Amino acid sequence: MKAKLLAGLISALCLTGAVQAQSNDWPNQKVIKLISVFPPGGSVDQVARILAPTLQNQMKQSVIVENIGGASGVIGTAALAKAAPDGYTFAVVFDTHGVNPSLKEKMPFDTKKDLITVTMIGTAPMVIAASKNSGITSFKQLLDESKAKKPNSYGSIGTGSLGHLALASLSKDAKFDWTHVPYRGGGPLMQDALAGHVPLSVGSIFLVKPHADSGGVIPLAVTTRKRSPEMPNVPTIAESGYPNFEAPAWWAVIAPANTPAAIVNKMHDEIAKALKTPDVANRLKAQGIDVQALGPKPAQEFVNKQIDIWGKFVKDNNIKETN
Repeated sequence: MKAKLLAGLISALCLTGAVQAQSNDWPNQKVIKLISVFPPGGSVDQVARILAPTLQNQMKQSVIVENIGGASGVIGTAALAKAAPDGYTFAVVFDTHGVNPSLKEKMPFDTKKDLITVTMIGTAPMVIAASKNSGITSFKQLLDESKAKKPNSYGSIGTGSLGHLALASLSKDAKFDWTHVPYRGGGPLMQDALAGHVPLSVGSIFLVKPHADSGGVIPLAVTTRKRSPEMPNVPTIAESGYPNFEAPAWWAVIAPANTPAAIVNKMHDEIAKALKTPDVANRLKAQGIDVQALGPKPAQEFVNKQIDIWGKFVKDNNIKETN
């Protein structure tokens, strides 16, 4: 028995030593991969590509971005979950990361058990906009008409997207007769919004603002508790009679669950440092992102809370993913 205990102790010490050595060598052993769990061109890809060169300069190690899109981020996140937890593979995720566990029937990983959050990069408003053909010019008008039981419909980037769930939650609480129209991404959504085929749309400020600036759609309200500095004249839903309403879009960096804590903390420090550089900060601000740079513990708490909040709403309202 003593021999077994001694062997176990030696094994544990060796493992601890190996992990410590691995942490001390990081990030000098090989290229760091940053998976973008959405295709090129979207906000997740942009965030990853804004961060990568600055991280590379700071750490004196190559940092490459690999796009593995599909299934609202699930395919890329599954690739991360299967990666070696050695500190050389990370991923940038979007707010769908907090919705997918309750919306997808067969997830190839357990979001809370198989993954850890390194940094919560920041949040941004989503914008409710009206098509020019809708006749709606303000959020107050939309609310007044909705309270008078006038039906309406809104498009989002897909069933279970945060925009969909946020407006579904508002319409349910306020007893508005709003019908959801799911699209396969922001491009098709905004094409129909500009053409007047869908009267209302909801999407990230990154998606909607260029079309609002050009006059193609009319911004009505933002989903964050405070107004966006990028669209200061657009009211919040919270200030328009629903003080508890808040549903921001958000971005985070995650890693495989068994990545050594020392490496996770070091990577967060590097990301937080990058987020403070003027170039990175200004480019993220241009996308409407309010940089927060939350560390591993508060970041994980934030993600877990998002999973719980929207998971309950999805289940309580029997929301199903559409093909």
